[in-house]
Amino acid sequence: MDALYTAFGLVFQPYVLAVIAASAVYGLFVGAIPGLTATMATALLVPVTFFMPPIPAVAAIVTATAMAIFAGDIPSALLRMPGTPASAAYTDEAYLLTRSGRAELALGAGLVFSVLGGIFGVLVLIVAAPALAEFALKFSSFEYFWLVMLGFTCAVFIAGSDPLKGVISLLLGLLIACVGLENPAGAPRWTLGNAELMGGISLIPLMIGMFAVSEVLRFACSTERPVMATDKPFGNVFAGMWGLIKRYPMQLLRGSTLGTAVGALPGAGADIAAWMSYAVSKRFSKEPQKFGTGHVEGIVESGAANNSALGGAWIPALVFGIPGDSITAIAIGVLYLKDLNPGPMLFVNNPHNIYAVFIVFVLAQLLMLPFGWAAIKAAKQILRIPAAVLMPLILLFCVVGSFAINNSPFGIVVMGVAGVAAFFMERWGFPVAPTILGVVLGTMLEEQFFSSLVKADGSFLVFFERPIAGALGALVLLIWGWGLLRVLQRRRR
Repeated sequence: MDALYTAFGLVFQPYVLAVIAASAVYGLFVGAIPGLTATMATALLVPVTFFMPPIPAVAAIVTATAMAIFAGDIPSALLRMPGTPASAAYTDEAYLLTRSGRAELALGAGLVFSVLGGIFGVLVLIVAAPALAEFALKFSSFEYFWLVMLGFTCAVFIAGSDPLKGVISLLLGLLIACVGLENPAGAPRWTLGNAELMGGISLIPLMIGMFAVSEVLRFACSTERPVMATDKPFGNVFAGMWGLIKRYPMQLLRGSTLGTAVGALPGAGADIAAWMSYAVSKRFSKEPQKFGTGHVEGIVESGAANNSALGGAWIPALVFGIPGDSITAIAIGVLYLKDLNPGPMLFVNNPHNIYAVFIVFVLAQLLMLPFGWAAIKAAKQILRIPAAVLMPLILLFCVVGSFAINNSPFGIVVMGVAGVAAFFMERWGFPVAPTILGVVLGTMLEEQFFSSLVKADGSFLVFFERPIAGALGALVLLIWGWGLLRVLQRRRR
């Protein structure tokens, strides 16, 4: 209890609270600009933390990250421009709600369930960090291979009414992921002699092009005036949220649990958690036909998952010093600089500092409600701009975001090509989301597959010998078999 009292004293100081407030505004700003990810927000904060004591330094990173992950939902819902890759999973649902005049529902659900999911992840971090970290360390390349395959299986569930087109879209994403030197042989692949393609095709310009530029092209080719959110009154974002909590308690719990579990796996993170949660939500929904038409259920589950993954990613980071994602990899470096060396002894030697970190996590999630509400109110004014002016502005932001990610004009080229490709894909009924998922997981699949083959000496049976790998593999094959059986039954009918 003495350590807990000391922790409260460390956090509730004017200087620390001012750092948390400033970091919240900074995280919301960076996360809401497409192309500037939560990882970039964390990296840019590191030089500032050099001049801070340990607790405000960690507080700045935790707060900015939590805010940035939520803030990606704002342009996602209002402009169909995912601010962060974690928001891309449910961008279409949120944007369709905005187009139908229910922007406050999409943004309110994203805000409230991000907070609830984040609090769930923090509570798990506080209560069960050592046990979950020990479980996460049991994952080898075999388990990661099957986890990625499970993620690809999710692509079929988010594909809509035509699974074949979803599979084709997924394969296109895998083909894009093959470009560059990031392969086991380290040889140029699909680079066409272009030095810019040696490093592969960046996810952020690709994502901006496929979601935002395609929308600009659709507006340019349409003879009808698009329906904007301001055509109907923009109401209170918190209205009806209690009803959603009572209507979707299982989705909230399931998304938070899956997000925390995936976040605790080293190298996974909020992006994969959000995609998997959206697919699971659609698979087990009582109204799966509403997904893809502007249905809030997918936002509820995925929104809870992407923020709960933040707390999950800190579990192996604090207990073993193993980063759960790119953000915690940066945070671990800051912890070492501040003499808070991650590991089991941190809980023994510096319990007051650990409790202070836990309090900062909870405080950051609670502050997301008022700060997120203010950010939504400010961003809402964007929709008052006439569509003929707004669309060129969106295109300008697309160009800036695509250039900023690598400071290269090649990002703009990738964005333009992806936008044109997505425009025709959607016109012909091919979903865009599986392509993005294929790019996100493609490199990871190849790395884990070849690593596993080397360990197995070419034997595929080894993929099922470890208990967790065997269970995941059996689950993937069961889902595939069940889907094939349903197709055969439909054909027989």
